Amino acid sequence: MAAPGGGMLDGVQTAQPPGTDMTGICFRDQLWLNTYPLDRNLVFDYFALSPFYDWTSNNEQLRMRSQHPLDLSQLTKMTGIEYVLSEVMEPHLFIMRKQKRDGPDKITAMLAYYILDGSIYQAPQLSNVFAARIGRALYYIEKAFTTAASKLEKIGYVDSENETTIPEPKAAKETIDLKEIKRVDHILASLQRKLPPAPPPPPFPEGYVPPSTAETDKGSETQEATETQEPTVDPIIDQGPSKRMKF
Repeated sequence: MAAPGGGMLDGVQTAQPPGTDMTGICFRDQLWLNTYPLDRNLVFDYFALSPFYDWTSNNEQLRMRSQHPLDLSQLTKMTGIEYVLSEVMEPHLFIMRKQKRDGPDKITAMLAYYILDGSIYQAPQLSNVFAARIGRALYYIEKAFTTAASKLEKIGYVDSENETTIPEPKAAKETIDLKEIKRVDHILASLQRKLPPAPPPPPFPEGYVPPSTAETDKGSETQEATETQEPTVDPIIDQGPSKRMKF
């Protein structure tokens, strides 16, 4: 019969691969909990039923020798994978630490498991906790920016609608106010009364004969023709600095 957490191949038990992420599962054996009390003496036997248990650990070797699997006096003499009970709060909380021992005082922590009211969980690593918290925070930040952007778009749409309705009051303000016109006329008339009268035009010189109407019409036509002609092109100003002569 295969042991929990491992398989059976040609009579040799295979252990679970080290470092396997099993934070998404939970183990609980209600029948065992109803039969035995959960304390520091029997908690390891209960933990050994879960898929988190490594059957190639040094604790399993002690169990095969009919020794207590958590005896530190025996575990410090061995090397390899082992489990130790780090913290106990009977009967609700037990923390089991998985570590690798390379000598009596040289150990490397690997994983941690906690038994909470009979349910066994694998504790997540600190980096995974930070990554999950940061990912959740970024999700809510992105959601907040999306909500704010949608509200700003609505505000801009309302402003554009208000801009279309602005010319109506402007047109109303541009209506002629008769009172203002009368007031301006009154000011101009008062200023005109204060100014001295215009001097009379000088007399014509002796012997001057005013031209006939026909000549005056021709003169006006020639004057208009000269005025309608395009001005001559200045070779210096109108041609630009690139076309000026260099000395």
